[in-house]
Amino acid sequence: MQIVELTEIGGYEEELANLFEEIVAAGASMNYLYPMQHETALAYWQHVLSEHVRLFICLLDGKIAGTVQVQLSDKENGQHRAEIAKLMTHPDAQRKGIARKLLQHAEQAARQEGRTLLLLDTEKDGPANVLYQSEGYVLFGEVPAFAQDAFGKYKDGNFYYKKLI
Repeated sequence: MQIVELTEIGGYEEELANLFEEIVAAGASMNYLYPMQHETALAYWQHVLSEHVRLFICLLDGKIAGTVQVQLSDKENGQHRAEIAKLMTHPDAQRKGIARKLLQHAEQAARQEGRTLLLLDTEKDGPANVLYQSEGYVLFGEVPAFAQDAFGKYKDGNFYYKKLI
């Protein structure tokens, strides 16, 4: 298992798009509805990188098994915070510690950027809650019908923070 930061999408574009489509097909909305069009997935990855987004992938046997983003706040009064976003693990690679390794790596990257507060949101009844809580994230709120899942059903959202010391 190897975690790599991408500073350009390069030769990973198709693999990232396929991963995104698989994740949505498995029920995670990630802000998109099923069926996710391949062109939509490609366009997402083509436009994701910026000076405020750090993107990490996990390679397992030479293939992308997961991704995570650290979205650095660009607000003048928010230079101390970042958001963890699009933490995804390929359905065939789940339960192997990939999401945990990606999350820990993202936290280290946030520390390197001088960020002391991380935020994230996830589906209330989703499996990611166990991971976030086990990694020290604190639930600070719940919003009913926050987003639709990949199949259009409204789901409640949980919101977490973690102070980095």
